[in-house]
Order: sequence, then C-alpha cells, then structure tokens
Amino acid sequence: MSRPRTVIVGAGFAGYRTARTLSRLARGRAEIVLLNPTDYFLYLPLLPQVAAGVLEPRRVTISLSGTLPQVRLVLGEADRIDLDGRQVHYTGPEGDEGTLSYDRLVLAAGSVNKLLPIPGVAEHAHGFRGLPEALYLRDHVTRQVELAAATDDPGRCAARCTFVVVGAGYTGTEVAAHGQLFTDAQVSRHPLRSGMRPRWMLLDIADRVLPELDERLSRTADTVLRERGVDVRMGTSVKEATRDGVLLTDGEFVRTNTLVWCVGVRPDPLAESLGLPMERGRLLVDPHLQVPGRPEVFACGDAAAVPDLEKPGQYTPMTAQHAWRQGKLCAHNVAASFGDGERRAYRHKDMGFVVDLGGVKAAANPLGVNLSGVAAGAVTRGYHLAAMPGNRVRVAADWLLDAVLPRQAVQLGLVRSWSVPLDTASPELARVPGGSGGEPARQQSGGASATKRPGGGSGDQPSGGEPAKNRPGGEPAKNQPGGEPAKNQPGGEPAKNQPGGESAKNQPGGEPARSRPAVSPPPGQPPPGPDVAPGPVKRIDHPAEGDS
Repeated sequence: MSRPRTVIVGAGFAGYRTARTLSRLARGRAEIVLLNPTDYFLYLPLLPQVAAGVLEPRRVTISLSGTLPQVRLVLGEADRIDLDGRQVHYTGPEGDEGTLSYDRLVLAAGSVNKLLPIPGVAEHAHGFRGLPEALYLRDHVTRQVELAAATDDPGRCAARCTFVVVGAGYTGTEVAAHGQLFTDAQVSRHPLRSGMRPRWMLLDIADRVLPELDERLSRTADTVLRERGVDVRMGTSVKEATRDGVLLTDGEFVRTNTLVWCVGVRPDPLAESLGLPMERGRLLVDPHLQVPGRPEVFACGDAAAVPDLEKPGQYTPMTAQHAWRQGKLCAHNVAASFGDGERRAYRHKDMGFVVDLGGVKAAANPLGVNLSGVAAGAVTRGYHLAAMPGNRVRVAADWLLDAVLPRQAVQLGLVRSWSVPLDTASPELARVPGGSGGEPARQQSGGASATKRPGGGSGDQPSGGEPAKNRPGGEPAKNQPGGEPAKNQPGGEPAKNQPGGESAKNQPGGEPARSRPAVSPPPGQPPPGPDVAPGPVKRIDHPAEGDS
C-alpha cells in the first residue's frame, strides 16, 4: 500500500515549519514533498545585517535537504494547481516541467513586493525581500561611497552618498539604521570631501517610526536613528522617482542614486489563480487552516487569510511570527486529517517585538517589558539565535568578529541592477540572461486562464511589462498597487505607506514567491560566460559610471 503524499508549496516561515513538524509527526508513514525555487530557507529578519556586511549571506540561509532529511525537496516554481485532479504543475530551475500529485496540499506561497502607482518607482527602486536584493544593495552602497570619494564634483559626491529608504516599518528602519553605520565605517577608510558624510533618509507617511508598536519603542528607535545621523522624515513620501533623484511629497527634490523600497508586501498571485474565495488577495481558510469546500487543501502564512480568534471579524496579519506558528499548527492538522491526533484552531497572542538598530542598539518589549540600549540588543540577538532553525554558531561567530574587526567593504559585482528589479514575483531569484523567454499562464481549477508572472494578481498587474526606461537590460515597468497590507519580522510590522494606495506594512518574514522571467543583459554588455568576469557593469544610460 502506497503512502499518502502531502505536497507543500513554498519553504518560507510557514512552509518550512510545516514540513519540519509534519516530518516528525509522520515518522515515515507519509511522503512529504516540498516544492521551492531555492534549496534553502531564508531567515529574513537578519537580511539587513547581510546588506550591511555584518553577516555573510550563507549565515541566514538554512539548507532544506540538510535540516529536513525525511522530506523530499523538489526545486521548482508552481505554475498551476489543478484542484479537481489534485495535481501541482511546476517548472524546474532549468526550464523542465513537472507534475506532483497529492493527497493533501499545503499552500504556503508567501508574498511579493508591494508596488504603488508612483511614477518611476518600478524603474529606479529596488526592494528588500530576497538574498539577491541584499547582496546587490551591499555592493551598490560600497560602490557609491568609493566613487564619491574619488570625485571632485561636490554635487555628484552628495548624490552618490545620499541613500533614500521608503517605509519606516521593521525592514526600512533596520536598513537605515544598519546602513548609516556601514557607510560611516567606509568613509573612515575612504574620506569624502571636507565636511561631507553619507546621508541616509527614512521616509514614511505615518506620523512616527514603527507606528504600530508601543510609542515608547517608536521613540527609542527614532532617537537612535536621529543620533546616528539618519534624516527621519515622517508624513513624507516619494511623489516621483527619476534617474537623478526623487521628488518628495513636500515638494523637495533630493538628488540620489539609491532608492530602497521597503513599503510592504502583497500575497503571492498563485492563490488568486485557484478561483477560490479570497480576502484582499489572500486565500480564505477556516480557523483550522483548511479551505472551505476543499478539506484536502490547507493554507498558511502570508498566502492565507486566517480568522483572528482573538479579534473577531479580523484576520491575522502577514508577519513571520504568525507564519511560523501557523506552520506548526498546519502540520498537526494535516496529520489529524489522516487520523493521527485531533485538529486544532489557530490562536496566538504576541509575546513582544524586537527591532535591531545595529551595533549594540535595539528596541524590544519581551513579554511587555520595554527595553532599549545594550539590554534590548542582547535580547534581540538572543531571540534571533533561538528562532533560527540552524547556523546559530556561525551567526554568533560573525557577530563576535564584527565587534572586534573592521568590516570588509568590497564589491563583488555578482548581482547587477537589472538582475533584481522591484517589479518581480521572485525576489529570492536573481534574473539571468537568456532562459525560457516567458512563463506559462496560470490556469484556474476550472480551466480558465489565470495570472501570468511576474507582476501581480489577475487584474492588478500586467504580466511581464514593458522594458523600463533608464535601466540597463530592461525591467518590467508596470507598477500597480497591490492588495494586502503587510507586516514584517517576527512580532508584527508597523509600516503604513505611500500615497496612491492603501496602507502597507513592511515585511521580511514572508515565504518565497515564484517565477523567474527571462531577461537579456544590458545593450553592449556581454552575457556571462567562462571568459567574462562578473565585475561591476558599466552603465550606458547615464553619463556617470556606477549604478543609479
């Protein structure tokens, strides 16, 4: 007699926890298949430390095959789900197509970057949800400081050393806090023109930093940022982005070559392609994480609208904290559906929040006790070490080395600007030249054409998009508003953001999305090959060298 098969789509916080818990409960009595585009689980809350050179990239990646020995890993991106036939159709990393049949299906597809209809943002901004984006930002910031130190033009020097972060939630706040420390350390070795220093700007239309946290934590974070030199501007956002800078909503034009988009996320479009009841882009489920009318289908994490039993009439927010706990409960309920135990409803109360502000500074309120300074920093790092499912010793070692040794400020040039566009449904995958030349259309369970990737849900986001102006290689330039406000990091996300759309909340903490469209390298640039070094790409659309 064959073993029942459970297919889990996505290996983010919810999908990884589901697979890990279910493999322990099944004890080999069921086959567990995990479909994911990468072979690692990404611990998103520490991504700002990767961009700032504190942690090496592999420290925040957990091997799926190494930590889930009883789970079969299938590398690929889900294209279409046939609910009636109980099959998941996917495309592998080399373009090969495959099909997975299932007895139980767990949708943990996560979320993708949230876009708003602000002119120029899709062309000139970069998100911060995947490892390629963090590596690109680390190289880009290093390059700008080095080029600024070499120029005699004060205006160009100021533009290169001005870094604009949009979104004062968890992600944006931590990126700005770590970024200021990172660039200050670089300038100590590459002095700028007399009287000049790197300038980081943090923008949000909310009235305070981390607006959904306790006001005391917000004040702590705001104070640390301002003392460090970050230009914090609340009630202000970007009205238009150009290759020379950004126009703010208060009318000021800021010359900059760097725009980091930390506004928020929206549910992965895969959920919309199923033709099932939705709640603002999220798949409606009952408190047991099952889809009504489809008892064999479960959903959790950012892709699922889970009723909040602590707040009747509301749904749990899109945070890593909820995704992690929903994954554990989902595994128990999947096992219960096979007759092993009893299913339970999802209930959760926040145990506190932690915000890493770089160095020894942090803001935290574990169990409701407000902390700041060194004590908060110790609690924050202790929390992350306890929450990580692996690499704890390596992470702790990197923290120790960072405390006693200078950071290595070098640009490797492995991830280029056109490889990590903001308008992408796969922030965990860098785009590469060549490829399949497109992506298959998603089909609804009834056979109708559904969402194409990349982009947004059906009706919101055009597939593919046209090449962006002023960006080498061409990036999708259609930026439409997303659907669901999001949160970021363990403990919830406060970000409200940006004109032209509903409030959003920043999030690392979601699960990876899927689909990687083909792309060509910029005109005049050779494609990668054995004889081409992966150094910085020379820009051809801007008179100045470097990235804009």
